[in-house]
Amino acid sequence: MTITDVEAILATAKLFNSQNDITGCLIFYKRRFIQILEGDKENVKDLFEKVKKDKRHKEVYLLSEGPIEKRNFPNWGMVYYPIDDNEANRNEYEQFKRNLLLLADLTVHSNQTAILFWKRMKLLITTPPDHI
Repeated sequence: MTITDVEAILATAKLFNSQNDITGCLIFYKRRFIQILEGDKENVKDLFEKVKKDKRHKEVYLLSEGPIEKRNFPNWGMVYYPIDDNEANRNEYEQFKRNLLLLADLTVHSNQTAILFWKRMKLLITTPPDHI
């Protein structure tokens, strides 16, 4: 997947999510995505089915689902940091990783799905890609 592919996915997701009152968090790291979605159950399920059918994605699976009392990401847009592990600016890249890990530790997890999301994100960030 190229940077252009990722940026196209983000543009489509931002528009669709804002039109359908879907919030959440999408992390793309070492050519892998992990995402949590919040919103009307049917809207979220429809979106998940679209993602599963998208030919740009492989091995799409659901980690958890369930009702929530309040959203974990009520005001979040999509965040994208276009830097690869092999880029010359290693310090920025390492700071981005530390920020994600800190965010996982400091975020209030209001439900089981959010807890699983952040645990899986930490695993993704700290595990070499050939071991995931």
